[in-house]
Amino acid sequence: MREIVIVGGGYAGFYAAWGLEKRLSAAEARVTVVDPRPYMTYQPFLPEVTAGSVEARHAAVSLRRHLRRARLIAGTVTSIRHADRTVTVRPVNGADYELRYDTLVVTAGAVTRTFPVPGLAQHAIGLKHVEEAVAIRDRLMTAFDQAASLPPGPERRRLLTVTFVGGGFSGVEGFGELLSLATAMLKSYPELSADELSFHLVEARGRILPEVGDKPGAWVVRSLERRGAHVHLDTQVRSLADGRVVLSDGEEFDSALVVWTAGNASNPVVHNHSDLPIDERGLLVVRPDLRVGTGGELVPDAWAAGDDAAVPDLASTVPGAHTVPNAQHAVRQGRRLAKNIVADLRGRRIRNYRHSSLGVVATLGLGRGVFQYKRIVIKGLPAWLMHRGYHVLAVPSWERKIRVLTVWLTAAVFGRDLVSLASVQHPRDAFVTSGDPQRPGDPGESPTSHRTAA
Repeated sequence: MREIVIVGGGYAGFYAAWGLEKRLSAAEARVTVVDPRPYMTYQPFLPEVTAGSVEARHAAVSLRRHLRRARLIAGTVTSIRHADRTVTVRPVNGADYELRYDTLVVTAGAVTRTFPVPGLAQHAIGLKHVEEAVAIRDRLMTAFDQAASLPPGPERRRLLTVTFVGGGFSGVEGFGELLSLATAMLKSYPELSADELSFHLVEARGRILPEVGDKPGAWVVRSLERRGAHVHLDTQVRSLADGRVVLSDGEEFDSALVVWTAGNASNPVVHNHSDLPIDERGLLVVRPDLRVGTGGELVPDAWAAGDDAAVPDLASTVPGAHTVPNAQHAVRQGRRLAKNIVADLRGRRIRNYRHSSLGVVATLGLGRGVFQYKRIVIKGLPAWLMHRGYHVLAVPSWERKIRVLTVWLTAAVFGRDLVSLASVQHPRDAFVTSGDPQRPGDPGESPTSHRTAA
């Protein structure tokens, strides 16, 4: 029986494993998926998770629920030695060990690209995982509660200042959704006014949303600014030390919430700890049929797709173009991977991956969006409805579709659910302090230590 190991359970990995389960019998091969998380994150929903429009659990697709026959390993692949057909796995608990395979599929997914900015590691948060989206929402809502109890002044301004760094889809959608949430929350906080909100979007390039045209991108900037946002183009963040944002245009301000969405970088295991060929960007060199290698030199039994693979874009008219690292391609590449691996095992024809873009659509907050397909541009409410319609159809499984649609319909009738659960990040505080405000709530301390000290 052939051993197929899939490194990463994101879009491409999940759909590849799902397709292999459907097409291969248990006697033909065993599929193993290695990922530290027990779910696939549907990342297009993360901006709406920050706004509470989608429940956090509904943006996570359980691997065990849908991959019934695959072996799932909760761990991280730390190195790939394809010459020996082995990967090193670091489990969530326990010592590292080697896992042998016959066929390797690398779909590890990208990581957030960071820069040596002072204070970045201490004060910023990303927007690539469900946990981060939930934390962003809870931090904003907690900041509102704290600001409402303070008199006007520097600390209140700091609590009501939000900064997003990065003007790609993730940054702009998250920024627009959080701005929409903050504006809606003002109705429940008579102590605060719209003038006290300060939302900043910082982009190093001269435009945002590079996937859309210049005019739609400029319209998005104007739309955000009409809603009170500050959009800083051609601007870089120089420092975040002590929570103070210092920009290259000379502006400085204190910000209680800094969200870093300044692009993606290839996974370290791909560009630092693998013997597979990579290009100058650290991405795996992939043929049009998703096998690792070039047209003249094939790496046998190695396949790759998703954000870490430089997949040739056969639908593009630009010579040497590669597919854009987005969900639209990753899902379809995962499906093609499964079909091609099965065809390879059974001695059938392997087909190239080719997909023409269906257009791009972005949410900019409740009732606002932008869509572009070639020269067709749709803005406002129709684009927002298209965004929701597309993604409720695209999220895997009818179970998830129905859950998400139910939440949307409930919110349409009853409005947003404005409840912060920030305390779940420190679930033992109430227990170890016994409700005594004089006792520090240290999640790392045991109840015994507090009782003894008392």
